[in-house]
Amino acid sequence: MNSPTETLVNIHGIAAGGAGVGRLPDGRAVFVHRTAPGDQARIRVVQEKRRWARGTLVSVERPGPDRRPAPCPYYARCGGCTLEHITYPAQLRAKSEMVAAALRRIGGVETSAPEVVASPAEVRYRNRVSFTLLRSAGGVQAGFHTLEQPGTVVDVDGGCLLPEEAVARTWDALRHAWGPGARLLPAGERLRLTLRATVDGVCTLLIEGGEAEPAAGAPRAAGGRPEELLAAVPALAAVWWRSTVGEPPVLLAGAETVLDRWRDQPLRLQGALFLQVNRGAAELLEDHVLALARDAAPATAVDAYCGVGRYARALGAMGVPTVGIEVDPHAVAEAGRDAPAATRFVANRVEDALPELLPSALLVTNPPRAGMGAGVAAALIEEPPRRVIYVSCDPATLARDLGRLEAVYRLRGVRAFDLFPQTAHVETVVELEQR
Repeated sequence: MNSPTETLVNIHGIAAGGAGVGRLPDGRAVFVHRTAPGDQARIRVVQEKRRWARGTLVSVERPGPDRRPAPCPYYARCGGCTLEHITYPAQLRAKSEMVAAALRRIGGVETSAPEVVASPAEVRYRNRVSFTLLRSAGGVQAGFHTLEQPGTVVDVDGGCLLPEEAVARTWDALRHAWGPGARLLPAGERLRLTLRATVDGVCTLLIEGGEAEPAAGAPRAAGGRPEELLAAVPALAAVWWRSTVGEPPVLLAGAETVLDRWRDQPLRLQGALFLQVNRGAAELLEDHVLALARDAAPATAVDAYCGVGRYARALGAMGVPTVGIEVDPHAVAEAGRDAPAATRFVANRVEDALPELLPSALLVTNPPRAGMGAGVAAALIEEPPRRVIYVSCDPATLARDLGRLEAVYRLRGVRAFDLFPQTAHVETVVELEQR
């Protein structure tokens, strides 16, 4: 017999966070990680709310047609991926349904499940990976948070299937080089370590948290030994540090800039400069956005949250007078380097700069996961561009923003791109047309 907290459920879908979705006998939705559509699963209910519950998987009594053995050796406990136990075509179908459900439920936008363009690579696709390092009396653990246990870390080496080969090799070398207690890294119980590789395999390391400079009278180890790290890890060209996310990084050792290329654009990487993590899939997304922009035939354009200015530069090369807006001054410097004459860039927050740049025939916007601020939506309602191309990394905040703009814009098209295989994340491109 089942214990009072165990039950059999049939899994019918995948939720936005990657958990399978089923129904308890009383009709409530229940979310269970590591289940797949079509599974009959024995689960243990661990959290109950009035309308939903959360469970953990006890056993798969009857596997669904899309279940597969997870290829990664760390998948049983690691929370870095959530969909490895599902075949790749089924992952794409699940992400399509996630996007449509978010648009309908949060934004009130009725649309069919969109196409999801597959990533050229299902594994070894990330040129940038962030790991968590925890120091404790038991030693050093460095990897990803444990599934549903964010306070603990699964120790992960280069056998993880997410990083590009260059990142995986450098991660292994770094783990070997930092020494007992990770003494060559800055002091602190918890650090965030982000490795990024250029197209040529040269890597940079950004350390967040801890102490980069030793306190007065403290041994040098309190601030780490970044020069020794560089000497011990040949592929590592620079070590940066900042105490918290959002602060300007400080160069601790190595080259101030590292040369990278993004298609036809040379880039000088510094600190925390943002680039998409999946080059191949990002190029497919970029081509789609620019095709939509050409179809709009705009007289003027604004590229909001423009980063290194890929869309603004391309529009300028088409002869469209374009202004890019980006808060990161390093990104603005790279965007403006040898940019087309028709393009200029503004280093400012979008909510502050955009009202002065409207009206415009076209707006391309690629905000962070939090989506566009309410002030940005208000500016678009006040002076609406004829066409908006919205690139989103979070269907929920995209849906919220579309709900804000519903009175002014109608949905012209939706297409999603799988920049993050094996995870529940998905990138979505929405085209809006003024009513």
